[in-house]
Amino acid sequence: MYPGAHVRTSPDRPAVVMAETGRTLTYAELEQNSLRLANALRAAGLARGDVVAVVSDNAVEVFEVYWAALRSGLYVTAVNRHLAPAEVAYVINDSGARALVVSAELGELARAVAAETPGVALRLAFGGDVPGHDSYTATLAAVSATPRPYQPRGADMLYSSGTTGRPKGIKPPLPDRQVHEPGDIPTALFGPLYGFGPDTVYLSPAPVYHAAPLRFGGVVHAYGGTVVMMRHFDAERALSAIERHRVTHTQWVPTMFVRALKLPPQVRTRYDLSSLRVAIHAAAPCPVNVKRAMIDWWGPIVHEYYAATEGSGLTFIDTAAWLRRPGSVGRALLGTLRICADDGRELPSGQVGTVYFERDEPAFEYHNDPERTRAAQHPLHPYWTTTGDVGHVDAQGYLFLADRRDFVIISGGVNIYPQEVENALALHPKVADTAVIGLPDPEMGQEVRAVVAVEPGVRPGPHLERELIAYVRERIAHYKAPRHVDFVDSLPRTPTGKLLKRVLVDRYRRNREYGLDDR
Repeated sequence: MYPGAHVRTSPDRPAVVMAETGRTLTYAELEQNSLRLANALRAAGLARGDVVAVVSDNAVEVFEVYWAALRSGLYVTAVNRHLAPAEVAYVINDSGARALVVSAELGELARAVAAETPGVALRLAFGGDVPGHDSYTATLAAVSATPRPYQPRGADMLYSSGTTGRPKGIKPPLPDRQVHEPGDIPTALFGPLYGFGPDTVYLSPAPVYHAAPLRFGGVVHAYGGTVVMMRHFDAERALSAIERHRVTHTQWVPTMFVRALKLPPQVRTRYDLSSLRVAIHAAAPCPVNVKRAMIDWWGPIVHEYYAATEGSGLTFIDTAAWLRRPGSVGRALLGTLRICADDGRELPSGQVGTVYFERDEPAFEYHNDPERTRAAQHPLHPYWTTTGDVGHVDAQGYLFLADRRDFVIISGGVNIYPQEVENALALHPKVADTAVIGLPDPEMGQEVRAVVAVEPGVRPGPHLERELIAYVRERIAHYKAPRHVDFVDSLPRTPTGKLLKRVLVDRYRRNREYGLDDR
């Protein structure tokens, strides 16, 4: 359902509330502003299949942009605001975005990007003035609020980094229906699954440029509920928001669970969480002891799903099923699970292999990257797709993840690709060779660790470690930079120069098993 339908019955119901300030966007305002923006985008020449990008902190306007695109047959690309200017410009250019909406709080980033994105025809800024950008508010006020007779449904086109470090757009096919017509898979799946409805109050503590916060916000709106959005996550403030807004549903990543569990007992028990009916987690593997502790604290309301931005498939597990199978991420709700060997053979239950989801139609393609699209497909079955995870299913069809095929690091629920960090380090004049790996971390899930061999005559040590970390932070997003740098004489490579990263990872794992300091 399109959220505009709720205007007829509940125009003043909050669609979005900012947790810290109480700033509220009603359903009437969401309808009017998304409609006016849709008309402004059309007046700027955007047509079905074009892209509007948004670079913003967590703000109510993001959902105005989201629904303007979805009621116009456009793709909306929410860009990670923590990326460096060159990375943001790459996403905007690669997506082919013809319109860009930015938050004035990110004005410096927007100005840096403007000169590098010549294909953008319309630039709008909200929350203040940004040089080179038109006023979002004035632009909306100047256009009609009359809806078009036909409003084709658009889609999101979000970016996920590739193993080469270049972000890749995940482009689903546009639906052949109008925005108000049924058929949206996330809405149809998650609404009944989690009991979303007009009385839902959904706390969203994560950055809205991520797939789950953006898409789940859209699902909540489709059912007429309220999204309570935090500007950034803080464990105690999240508990306070649950109490203050009488939150019924929320979605966290395991790192957030860890931070909440580390609060002093008197803080954890200070807040009334009795309104909470469903607590969802996803995005990264959750340690069994962490999840069990959350169930002990919040009760049997903890639900988990396993999916990817690509939307190729979905598994689900509730508390009761998880307690019977600790560590499982559930059974398939979307797509059919297939576990395959490297040669493509389907494996029986209990055997570890690459996780594929079978669908009856293509679920996505990587924008401008047919090679990577093909690499995500099974060699014999093009409608079986994978994001590179490895695992097994048991006899009842429950999936257990084992590893990440390409050594992707998941830190705080965010994918970090080692090659990108390695590429940044490789340019440092004191670095002869480098590898970047993920090591277990009790709070973040994994930490980024760089292993470096220095050039002859260079003295390794704490000063160089700080220098290298700063060097990486100057070139790519800060959260991708290594937390620590270890120095070695040489890295394991084959005679042809291929890095044997598995050997390196196993070495660290053995050190930890024997209680040795991996530093």
